[in-house]
Formats: sequence, structure tokens, C-alpha cells
Amino acid sequence: MNPVADGRGIEAEDVVWIRLGAALDAVARREAARLARRVGMPADRVAQVELAVTEAATNLQKHAKDGSLALRVVTLPDRAAVELISLDNGPGIPDLSAALADGTSSRGTLGVGLGSIARCADTFDVHSLPHAGTALLARFWSVQGDGAVPAAEPWVAGLTRPISGESVCGDSWAARTDEGPGGPVVTAMMCDGLGHGPLAALAAERARAAFRNNSHRSPEMIVRALHDQLKGTRGAAVAVARADLSRGVVEHCGVGNISACAVHGDKRSTLLSLPGIVGHQMPNLRTYQAPLERDGVVILHSDGLSDRWTPASFPGLFGRRPALIAAQILGQAGVRRDDAGIVVVKATAP
Repeated sequence: MNPVADGRGIEAEDVVWIRLGAALDAVARREAARLARRVGMPADRVAQVELAVTEAATNLQKHAKDGSLALRVVTLPDRAAVELISLDNGPGIPDLSAALADGTSSRGTLGVGLGSIARCADTFDVHSLPHAGTALLARFWSVQGDGAVPAAEPWVAGLTRPISGESVCGDSWAARTDEGPGGPVVTAMMCDGLGHGPLAALAAERARAAFRNNSHRSPEMIVRALHDQLKGTRGAAVAVARADLSRGVVEHCGVGNISACAVHGDKRSTLLSLPGIVGHQMPNLRTYQAPLERDGVVILHSDGLSDRWTPASFPGLFGRRPALIAAQILGQAGVRRDDAGIVVVKATAP
């Protein structure tokens, strides 16, 4: 599904998930080249993307117990990029600095090629949990006429993954950033279309489009508008959070089984949702509020991720880029028997 963002966010589309297997490197290299050519990269830049993706795939094949790569196109209003996300359940990387410095592997753990990936990418980030797994983010911008690539990271990012065996995902997310009186205000939506497959994806896509075309600021009003737009579909669970970064507060309105929380350090403050189905059975809506600390993070995710994770399980993660936070939590808490979706908002610029 396509996340939506403005000047401080990124749209993403054409997400391709590739599971760990014997042909992972060849398939990933072919898909990466296709996406790089699609966004207009010259031949030498396509080759760099292919090299980085091949390194990531080879790393998984050699060392990971289980894993996958996600490749997608991300766009800003004036340019586009190919984004690589690598997730694994494996031994982890005991010394990231050493792995990045020399690109070598220590004691059979992941690490080969990290340095070369970092050198090729315009944006690179990695987080590793010993004996649990590693998440890697690399973004490759197609340079425009001014020769520059975007310097600023978005406040918000997200990721979706379809249930095993499906090519479309019934989860979607969207976000926008507005300038409030004291600074940026980020509004994010997470949708989980009922069931799986094309009909769930239709509901999720309609929710995303309705959010994109909606000008309401109140989470409650946005959920009401989505309810009207989802009539005639199988319906969905929906949550909308509005993070006022200058005031240090997040407002939330949710219907159905979407988990929402504000994270600060090892503390996780749950934002409640009401039972119901958007598009079918709308309850009397209520907006909940929670404080949002200066270095806090707001997270919305579908029930395709287990809700049992704790911030303490991810030491060092919440200071990373939003896309990497989303990827690592999905990689560790996601379940393959369901569509999975997560969106992350940071209270400070990444």
C-alpha cells in the first residue's frame, strides 16, 4: 500500500518482498535494477544499487536463519529513490562499528558487505539485536538536475508486508505533516482491512486514498470521514494519531484492533481504541491523549504484529530513523499468518 507524506515525509509504492532462499541474490538484483531504471537512474547508479542489494542478499544467504528483503520506490515531490530493507532472525552483529569499518564477518555472524552497502547508499542505518536479528535500511536517490540528494529525513515512515502466499497486503498506512503554531504536527493513519487478499487490500487502499484527500485535523473527524468512504467494502480497523511535536502531546482515535502507543525510553503508554468496524459498525468515537516526550516515538501497528513487544526489547532502536524502527519491530514482532503494517512518528528530527 502507498504511504502518503508531504515535504517532511516520503511516499512509497511498488513494495516487493523477497524471502530468503537459494535464488535470493539473483531475484533481488533483478528487482532492484528494475526499480532503479524506473526512477530514471543512469547505468552506473543502477550498478551501485545492484551491488548493494546483492551484498545484502548474500549476507542473508550465508548467515541468517530466516530473513527477507523488501525493495520499494520512495518519492518526494521532486525526486525518487530505491529503498532496500533487510530483515533477519539470526545471530545479530556483535560489533557494528567493526563490521562497517572493514566489511568483514566475525565468528560467522552477519557483517559481510555492510561497509560497501553504506558507501553506495545516500541513507544508511542498521540495528542489530544479539541472538535475535538485524534490520538494515539503505536508500538510493536518483539525483536530479541540481546534483543534490535530500538531506533531511522524514518525521514519519511505515512498512507493510502481505501474509505469506499473497501478493497484495490488506494493511495500509498514510501520513502528512502540517506546520502548526509552534512547529510540525504529524498526522498518521493505520488501516487493517478485514481478512486478507484483494478485498482486504481494496478496503485498505480506499482508506489510504480517503486520508490523503481529507483536510480534517481532528483524528475523530478523520475516522468519521473514512467510515463514510469504506461503506460498501468489507470494512477495516483504523487508527489515526496526531502528534503535535511542539506541544508534546499526541491525540488518538481508533476503532478495531490497531495497537497504538507512545514510547519514551523503556516506557510505553498505550493509546486505546474502541471496538467496531470502520465502514460497518461505528461506535461513539472518543479521542485519547498522551504526553509525547521530546525524544519520544508514536507507533501504530496492525494485529499482524504481536502486541507483546516492549521498548526494552529493542535497546538503541528508538533513536534511529523511523523507517528502520518500523522495519525492526515488524521483523521481530510480525507474524507470517497475517498481513502486517506499522507506522512510526518521531518527535524529533531523525
